[in-house]
Amino acid sequence: MKVAGLGFRKDVTLASLREALLAAGGPDGLAAMATVSDKADTEPLKQLAREYGLPIKPVSADMLAGIETPTQSKLVVEKFNTGSVAEAAALAVAGPRARLIATRVVSQDRTATAAIAEGDGA
Repeated sequence: MKVAGLGFRKDVTLASLREALLAAGGPDGLAAMATVSDKADTEPLKQLAREYGLPIKPVSADMLAGIETPTQSKLVVEKFNTGSVAEAAALAVAGPRARLIATRVVSQDRTATAAIAEGDGA
């Protein structure tokens, strides 16, 4: 099971989310997209999910906390106690033995990040 994790700012656009996802490896073979719960209902994310026919899996901030990620954002560490929302969300949904197959990439406008994990599901 492959899952794309997405992290983004509240002013993100569909184009920035799409750019980050494509840079991480694209939608081929994905089973779902994951992000922190309080952003799972964001319109650009819902548009991207519809575009690729993928469900959005919300992950609570508590569940993201403590997940070790290879990349680190100081702001994300302070807010979520993990290095990358995109990486942590992908790992959380992909399952307990998941591994990242694409570490966090950032859109050119720096409003969206994406990472892809592979595992056996949560």
